[in-house]
Amino acid sequence: MTPTAWLKAQTPLAGRALPVAIVLQGLNGALLIAQAWLLALILNAVTFAHAGLAEVRPWLWQLLALFAARALTAWGAERFAVRGSARIKVALRDRVYRRLQARGPAYLAGERSGALVETLTKGVDDLDAYYARFLPARALAMTLPFAILLLVWPLDWVSGLVLLVTAPLIPLFMTLIGRNAERLNQRQWKELARMGARFLDSIQGLTTLKLFGASRRQGTELAAVSEAYRVGTMRVLRVAFLSSAVLEFFATISIAVVAVLIGFRLYGFEVPLPAWISLPRIDFQTGFFVLLLAPEFFLPLRSLGTHYHGRMEATAAAERLIEVLGPEPQTASTDATAAPAGPRTAPGPVTLRFTDVHFSYSEGREALCGLSLEIQPGERLALVGTSGAGKTTLVQLLLGFLTPTAGTLTVNGRDLRTLDLDDWHRHLAWVPQQPRLFQGTIGANIRLGIPPDDSRTHPDAVRTAALLARAAGFIESLPAGYETPVGERGAGLSGGQIQRIALARAFLRDAPLVILDEATANLDPESERLVQEGIDELARGRTLIAIAHRLDTVRKADRILVLDQGRMVESGDHTTLLAQDGAYRRLLHAYAGQGRLGGAA
Repeated sequence: MTPTAWLKAQTPLAGRALPVAIVLQGLNGALLIAQAWLLALILNAVTFAHAGLAEVRPWLWQLLALFAARALTAWGAERFAVRGSARIKVALRDRVYRRLQARGPAYLAGERSGALVETLTKGVDDLDAYYARFLPARALAMTLPFAILLLVWPLDWVSGLVLLVTAPLIPLFMTLIGRNAERLNQRQWKELARMGARFLDSIQGLTTLKLFGASRRQGTELAAVSEAYRVGTMRVLRVAFLSSAVLEFFATISIAVVAVLIGFRLYGFEVPLPAWISLPRIDFQTGFFVLLLAPEFFLPLRSLGTHYHGRMEATAAAERLIEVLGPEPQTASTDATAAPAGPRTAPGPVTLRFTDVHFSYSEGREALCGLSLEIQPGERLALVGTSGAGKTTLVQLLLGFLTPTAGTLTVNGRDLRTLDLDDWHRHLAWVPQQPRLFQGTIGANIRLGIPPDDSRTHPDAVRTAALLARAAGFIESLPAGYETPVGERGAGLSGGQIQRIALARAFLRDAPLVILDEATANLDPESERLVQEGIDELARGRTLIAIAHRLDTVRKADRILVLDQGRMVESGDHTTLLAQDGAYRRLLHAYAGQGRLGGAA
């Protein structure tokens, strides 16, 4: 779908607001014609009929009412246009946010955060001028000039002919110049997205740049990129201003020609034309009325040209939005043998089965190779292996963020692809190695993801979850307890406290399947002990799958799965695998004394 077609397809999101704005603008144009006629009538009566104030007073009151009506319709049109545009922006931001959620970490890992933020903020904001300004201006440009032309032609065909001949020149030159400006503007939008991504990367890596003494050099590079963007923006504006100047030139010349021809005929002057052309005389009232309408004839076309720059910005932004909202990359199997859609709910205890599962991030880069595995309800499974062995890929498949390239992954006998992803996530609890806390209260962070009307949001349920996670002690020692505010990323709390709050989330969720990414990493001994106790409590009666780096986690697992280059090379409990001279034993010896079994997944 082209950006222009995509922009048009989003118009229904505005509801009735944009059509109402267009109707009000059309009504304003009709009132404008009536106002011009009334002005010509009053001026003709006062100047040539020597009418007094008493005679023209009714017309003056009507003129005043027209002024008020035009002001009211203009205000209403503006208000409804802005409201419609705001609805579209809110709806699109929601769609982009949900789309990014649905695509999951696998997609986000290949995108730059700065570019995505630029799309969600300025990218969506750039659509405002298109919906709130350009679309109403285009609708008015397609109706008001024709209405004026149909009205002027019977009164004075000479002026009507001038308007008819010169009017097409404005959209013609607007299109010719606008194409070049649009091309430059699309290039500038891509430059802005890259610059935003680079700036955000520099801010996030500022500490590293400082440590390596590269901050000044990076600042110089950012300044050069910014200057290049400024020069490019000025180039776009130069073309845009040239377009406006051309439109103003042709409109001014056309109005001047109409004025000269009316003046010559009004005063009876001979117009230097061939003898076979005879121009009709014109009276003052008609001539003044036509002269008043001439600028209004070109005003919608000039306004359309002014807002054409907004259309160019929206088209450039739409290209990026189409990429984000478009179909997912073909990382999953889409063959016709996929299992038919089944019930959209996954029942309580879950049995997971991997059957000859393959997954490739790209051609020649296979992350899982023929994995076959069954995980029973209540089982505690540990995934171990060196960095890049496929542990994270396996978990991403379970979370539904990736789909097998080949093979099947079933939940209680149903293909995971046929389950509703949101419903499936309600049966999961995920505790990452570095949990994310959001700005708000501790209680709100524990309740994250639980619907407000759910009984689990009750303070007693939250406190019970905190007790089980060994977090209630430090929370209740704070002055405001569970209402204590925390900053973004848990500012104000230690790593162990943040990890226990994440465990409390998992307890409150009460999901049958829990997935951990070594929750005890990078903690002091006391915090590690408390978190490990919370994990042991969480594992009771639930299926627990842990990406394991520490020996304590591995020893307590019912089964250990050793992965190497996407293949399952060993499976068994700690004692059994240790007795074998295999990959697991070699991992233990390689990381002896570190308490770890491999790199981050």
